[in-house]
Amino acid sequence: MLIRKILSVIAVFSLVFFVRAAAQDKPRVIRFTVAQDGSGDYKTIQEAVNAVRDHMQYRVTINVKAGTYHEKLVIPSAKKNIAIIGAGKENTIITNDDYSGKAYPGKDWAGSTKYSTYTSFTVLVRGNDTILENLTIENTAGQVGQAVALHVEADRFAARNCAFLGNQDTLYTSKDGRNYFESCLITGTTDFIFGEATVIFQGCTIQSISNSYITAASTTKEQEYGYVFFDCVLSAGPAATKVYLGRPWRPFAKTVFIRTSMAAHIVPEGWNAWPGDPLFADKDKTAYYAEFQNSGEGASTAKRVSWARQLSKKEAKKYTLKNIFGSWQPSFPSAI
Repeated sequence: MLIRKILSVIAVFSLVFFVRAAAQDKPRVIRFTVAQDGSGDYKTIQEAVNAVRDHMQYRVTINVKAGTYHEKLVIPSAKKNIAIIGAGKENTIITNDDYSGKAYPGKDWAGSTKYSTYTSFTVLVRGNDTILENLTIENTAGQVGQAVALHVEADRFAARNCAFLGNQDTLYTSKDGRNYFESCLITGTTDFIFGEATVIFQGCTIQSISNSYITAASTTKEQEYGYVFFDCVLSAGPAATKVYLGRPWRPFAKTVFIRTSMAAHIVPEGWNAWPGDPLFADKDKTAYYAEFQNSGEGASTAKRVSWARQLSKKEAKKYTLKNIFGSWQPSFPSAI
């Protein structure tokens, strides 16, 4: 009888242990809602971000209802695993109008009384594993110089079905992290996709507003990949008739276009060496600018600059998500 009681107690404790273990293995779902009319948990996106516990190991989803949110949104490095999901890029808009040279309220961290490229952002992402989906981020300062819409300083950042709208320096991928953009619209004038990160653009529309340069990569010597565009569309507004695919912001810049449709606004030479840079000369000698199986009036390679490359089929096979990002596989809440 005693043995049966002991076995019964052991069985109960074992059951409790397995139930608790199963509960711990089950993914936790944490959601906040942002609505300007007060019907959600918070009225601003920044309030919702601030409410997320630091160094979260579980995904926190912030659903943002339709509206135009006039915010200068910062996702700090301690706020990880945040997904901000809008009600569609036509309906959920985050907007601001700061630009380099604009008077700063007080002084910034460096003691400056004016905004710079680095502080002009509408949205700054520093928290790793941030996701943006179904929304628009815009900088409406106009053609007044550098005015960043989205500034990413995080690793494993992903955006899908979003619009990033601006003029000069729209999208700044400033750190040596991995960024992924899928089915996004990105508009701008000069160097409107720029920075150091390793970035994949998958099925995105890249729209030039005026004659200038699309990309300005600052890839480091140690990085194997820089900007990689897969199956994208390069389009143009009425004022954009002579646009370069890119120019190197720093030596060793890397940018590759694969199976991308290029309209007639892309100049025959394709790329620019950024001559006359007083700090870094002859950047074309270290830049890696390449193309593979592109189409459209701007895709002809007959008059490309001599230092541009055309990938062979063997070389192009290296450009896979796994090779570029390693162990990270981007995923989105709607697919989880």
